[in-house]
Amino acid sequence: MDLSAFLSDVLLGYFLVFARLGSALLFMPGFSDAAVPVRQRLLFGLVMTAALYPATGVGPVAEDRPAALMLLFGAEITIGLWIGLVGRVLLSALQFAGYQIGLMSGLANALAPNVGAFEGATSLAAMLLVGATALIFITDLHHLIIESLLMSYQVFVPGTFMLSDLTDQFARAVQVSLRLGLSLAAPFYIAGLVLNVGMGLANRMMATLQVFFIAQPLLIGSALALLVLAIPTMM
Repeated sequence: MDLSAFLSDVLLGYFLVFARLGSALLFMPGFSDAAVPVRQRLLFGLVMTAALYPATGVGPVAEDRPAALMLLFGAEITIGLWIGLVGRVLLSALQFAGYQIGLMSGLANALAPNVGAFEGATSLAAMLLVGATALIFITDLHHLIIESLLMSYQVFVPGTFMLSDLTDQFARAVQVSLRLGLSLAAPFYIAGLVLNVGMGLANRMMATLQVFFIAQPLLIGSALALLVLAIPTMM
């Protein structure tokens, strides 16, 4: 085989692997945060692809038909985006829980700077997202993420995927994320309901009582106290 043709096939296989891994890193929690410059993310994707390329089982790709190459790269990009979006959807459970906690505690309008791919997050949601992102690297979960990306080649053979299975699993990820977010915010629902019912009964007994000025600081203080107790378990 001609050396130049062999190198071209190896380079094509490398970029085929980068199509999946790079697409996954676009939305992968911890790696896709806006705080990481785009050039550094691109460099990390290229270096990680070079490190994992020999272990993926994707050898040199000898394909010179443009239509076949488009289908091949399209399938790899779709799988990569699916992997990254599923991880992002699961992490969004914390954003949903933060919104609900902020709503129940009266801090829904306390907005924070954009965190990662989430825009317009409340302060509580931003705190939960930053804590979860920090824990990903503190507990070495980013190693598990990279290992899972490598194992994806055992599940999805390059160039072949079933769109119905991807959509079904993505819908299940959304379901799990919603249930997880509701579970995390459940104690705050209960505390907010008890306090609001108590303040409503107090207002019925004393019509001149300024419930709003009394209840709002109490609601915020109790929510923050409950958050201090619950956040280790939530994380």
